[in-house]
Amino acid sequence: MPETPPELPAEKVLKTTPLTQAHVALGARMVEFAGYDMPVQYPEGVLKEHLWTRDSAGLFDVSHMGQARLRGVAPLAAFEEVTPGDFIGLKPGKQRYSVLLNRQGGIIDDLMAGRPVGPDGRGDDALFVVVNGACKDNDFKVIDNELAGQVVIERLEDRALMALQGPLAAAVLTAHVPEVATMVFMDVRALTGFGVDLIVSRSGYTGEDGFEISVPGHAAVSVWNTLLADARVKPIGLGARDSLRLEAGLPLYGHDLDETTSPIEGDLGFAVSKKRREARDFPGAARIAQELSHGPARVRVGLKVLEGAPAREGAQIADEDGRVIGVVTSGGFSPVLRQGIALGFVPPLHSEPGTQLKVIVRGKAQACEVVKTPFVAHGYVRKL
Repeated sequence: MPETPPELPAEKVLKTTPLTQAHVALGARMVEFAGYDMPVQYPEGVLKEHLWTRDSAGLFDVSHMGQARLRGVAPLAAFEEVTPGDFIGLKPGKQRYSVLLNRQGGIIDDLMAGRPVGPDGRGDDALFVVVNGACKDNDFKVIDNELAGQVVIERLEDRALMALQGPLAAAVLTAHVPEVATMVFMDVRALTGFGVDLIVSRSGYTGEDGFEISVPGHAAVSVWNTLLADARVKPIGLGARDSLRLEAGLPLYGHDLDETTSPIEGDLGFAVSKKRREARDFPGAARIAQELSHGPARVRVGLKVLEGAPAREGAQIADEDGRVIGVVTSGGFSPVLRQGIALGFVPPLHSEPGTQLKVIVRGKAQACEVVKTPFVAHGYVRKL
């Protein structure tokens, strides 16, 4: 779970989302995150918020994320120049997880990109992109520089973004937007609900079934309050969002991924499509092809801490003989498993599930084991 954030300089002015005052009214503890004033938890606390999302439906404000439409003559083809995914083959109504790459094959950011369609199954050729809040200005600058003359970036600064996550999320949202009942994981649609236009994807960052809902900023408070009026829904802060994504084995950019990390090292090889692997026509393709053929120097793995305190970011990972071989990049306590779990990088030789390792916590070596992720099974709805 997140550490207590440092005090901010008096002169630092944080950005707000359309929901900031709604969080304050609910008694949220607000912290700085990606330059925004964001709720880390509400009065019930991180543990209860985490478990509520696993059992019912949690509502998150993620309006700090960067939303944009990429328009142009052939935006799907252009987007392939900065990512390793198959976007030319992306069907209307679908979205894809991908990574923005630098020329060395390192990850500038991870993102979602999709082609929303309306209820009639039709839509335009613009690509709807959602990137991480802390990276968005640089991401859009990179895209603009690399794809100049091919795409126009329409940043959707006037829209809020919220995530409704959990096993009851579909039942809750269907009552207001009936069309979402027929959506499956990674579908994305342009719909009308709550009296406004929406962009809805069946996806999220918790490992649970759920939706990300883009709404006009002026309607955000109304939509938020309408959803919270349902007894199955509670507001959830950044603290539980982080522990939920960790249980789901999902990386956090700036911690588990950065510009030195390739998709292969980051256990994101699925984001490099077969077609693109063969074409080798994306940034850093030579490095990534080499790692696919001969293996990377390090790989991201999941770890269960078998004894002692949870291992936090920065903790060293050692082999059974005590030699330091890697580092923890995310770690904490799993409310579902009730033990410490972590993500970190180790050499491939030590990456097989079942491998016994140690994590160094406060100078003490504690037993841990490499395990497959996710730590807690995903609840995605892939077919109806």
